[in-house]
Amino acid sequence: MSRGRSPRRVTRAALALAGVLAAGLATTSFGGPPLVAASRAAETAPYDDQLLRLAEILGALHHLRPLCGADEAQTWRNQMTVLLDAEQPAPERRRRLVDRFNQSYRGLAEIHRVCSATARDLAARYTAEGASLSRDVVARWGVH
Repeated sequence: MSRGRSPRRVTRAALALAGVLAAGLATTSFGGPPLVAASRAAETAPYDDQLLRLAEILGALHHLRPLCGADEAQTWRNQMTVLLDAEQPAPERRRRLVDRFNQSYRGLAEIHRVCSATARDLAARYTAEGASLSRDVVARWGVH
């Protein structure tokens, strides 16, 4: 794997991202019911750009990780479900998040049909970015 990353290390990083998402997003709901209710009413939240990027990353990982042999067939789709369940977005907001996930998945599926060094590198970069983004969002808007 490029940049000296072992497959085991990337797998641990991917699972750590899943753990951050599952633990952080599901239990905090980004600040609890008042913020969720406010975001539903407004159709946006102050962290929507970060959530949209996270949805893109999850869509990318849903394609790239299994393509390169990770036993994670539904892991990233399930993490998207965790995000949506935690947010409880209004229909339009939900549609934007789901669209971003699907566009990322489809776009990468068209480009990366077999695992390559580039696909592995992208998966590693998305995993790192997603983990960082998840921690940042939970730290800034999560329950303290």
